[in-house]
Amino acid sequence: MDRRTFVAALLAGVTASAFPLRAQTTSATHWRVLESEGFDAIAFLGALSGRDIYRTHYAADADAFGAKLGQPVVDEIKALWADAEPKVGLLWPSLCTFLSGADISTIDKVIAALGDPERIVRPAYQASQYWDAKDWAWFTGAAPRVARVFEAMQTAGFAAFRKERTGGLAARAADIQRGLASYDVIKWQKKLTGRDFKPEIAIYLLQFSKPHGVKVQGQAFLQSADYDVATTVRIAAHEMLHPPVPMDGATAKAALALLGKDPLIPRIARDHDPKWGYTTVEGLFNEDLTQALDQLISEGLGVARNPADRWRKADDGIHVLAGAFYGLLREDHWQDTGGPIERWLADAIQRGRLAPGNLHAVAARVLERPAGSLWPLPKT
Repeated sequence: MDRRTFVAALLAGVTASAFPLRAQTTSATHWRVLESEGFDAIAFLGALSGRDIYRTHYAADADAFGAKLGQPVVDEIKALWADAEPKVGLLWPSLCTFLSGADISTIDKVIAALGDPERIVRPAYQASQYWDAKDWAWFTGAAPRVARVFEAMQTAGFAAFRKERTGGLAARAADIQRGLASYDVIKWQKKLTGRDFKPEIAIYLLQFSKPHGVKVQGQAFLQSADYDVATTVRIAAHEMLHPPVPMDGATAKAALALLGKDPLIPRIARDHDPKWGYTTVEGLFNEDLTQALDQLISEGLGVARNPADRWRKADDGIHVLAGAFYGLLREDHWQDTGGPIERWLADAIQRGRLAPGNLHAVAARVLERPAGSLWPLPKT
């Protein structure tokens, strides 16, 4: 489930700054900002897993609620993570992707969906871009175990526990909704990909989702409630683009064949810390072409970070390919011309621009690192 990716990279360097609203006549983007007890229950599995990436943000909450659950339930959560990761990816983002086509607005409804996945979950999931028969087989096999975890969370009072920690969330959603009004993300996404998008973007503000921004079924994503408007715009610019090109198409397959022979890209996918995800060349390609495009969109909307800083600080510097794609797109003034991104990629392949010598040189210029030392980053 590498392509069901999350965006820790986009969240690096979050500030509390506010961006002024700008006059705009007609926007192609209709924003809808929501909250969800059900998605928060799923996201809280990260904190309860005991992994450092989540305990950095939620150690006190995880310890307090874990004591209510008891050690056998916490151990089962850890076992589910270990089982899921090599098969479908990180547990809670993957569960959100499977379940997001159903009504999971409360923990009760999450449990109901897990109790009847064929009827409640499968229709929307199978119709979505994320359908994968092998992933579905894992999910249906794991669903009873996952359901028992959520039943234990329900009994331990998760709904009340969350409510104590989400005071003012409705007001926060309204503030974010107003702040987003002048940012026309969809207009830029159409321009830079040559694809059509529906006008509405749904954002679910969660209490327990750090450090991830997670794309789910439809034009919807999940993010932490305390991220500012600029960060929300960057996440939206990124998440709606997945996948940037059809991953089963001839162009993507040709790109993956080339990148699979690159002396660096497969090594990054294989050897980096798996807590970041993207453990296949396909996963890195999907993520990094998306990141290159979202960087252009963020620049166009005035909310971008410096690309060299962004990709140095994110995920231990693994997104070398993002820097290369961004540099190639910049060379072509893609931010000005736009067009079908799949056609651009096919042309880049045909002209040899993804060959290691060129690809690494372009990445080096963008990332401000020597071409021979793009990854791993030197220890500081």
